[in-house]
Amino acid sequence: MFSSLPLWATLAVTLAIVLLAVETGYRAGQFRLGRATHEKEAAVGVMVGATLGLLAFLLAFTFGFAANLFQAKRDAVLEEANAIGTAYLRADLLPESHTADVRALFREYVDVRLAAAEIGVDKALRRSEELHTELWEHAVASMRERPDSLAVGLFVQALNAVIDVHSKRVMVALRSRIPPTIWLALYTVAFLSLGTMGYQSGLGGTTRSFAVIAVAIAFTAVIGLIADLDRSQEGTLRVSQQSMIDLRNSIAVP
Repeated sequence: MFSSLPLWATLAVTLAIVLLAVETGYRAGQFRLGRATHEKEAAVGVMVGATLGLLAFLLAFTFGFAANLFQAKRDAVLEEANAIGTAYLRADLLPESHTADVRALFREYVDVRLAAAEIGVDKALRRSEELHTELWEHAVASMRERPDSLAVGLFVQALNAVIDVHSKRVMVALRSRIPPTIWLALYTVAFLSLGTMGYQSGLGGTTRSFAVIAVAIAFTAVIGLIADLDRSQEGTLRVSQQSMIDLRNSIAVP
């Protein structure tokens, strides 16, 4: 559910959940205080510490998971730029009747990859696959013209690498996200741990503390950072496309 929400909405929902958890726990603690005075606040404090420790562990685990995914997306961009650059250079090894067309297709391919956010991911993927087919047709035609050419074989090898990296980048960028099970576990533990914190406060008979707001904002900020890393191109943390931009500049027609 959270993956389909805008980032700002995710932050708002998270803040609401945190405040609801603390308030629910606080009211439960006050209710319990009036009916079971033998329950000691100190004993509850031990359980609060344990649940908050578990929450901290889950936050660290989820943050590490999201950071690794973010780094994998960055590596995929660089790997794709290198693969395209190699294939572009090896286009010189093809028969002269194919070299110019292949290079033009590669220039369009780089433009399509960079413009994915503007023209839409689905449209960019479709056009990328169409360009794969056109490039492969040139490779097959070159092989037929020079069936024993090692040079053409090197180009085919580079083109295969471009297609393989495309599949890898699609998997990493679009289909590798924090699993819903982890999000569910994180929010469940957060609700319970922050709820027990509010319960301890209510059981102690104290008034509501403004420190709860600081806790809620801090937790929401961490969740927002994790969600930002997970989405990579939606919030403030975006995967740099500089390697692809440099490639486009280097292969541009003078």
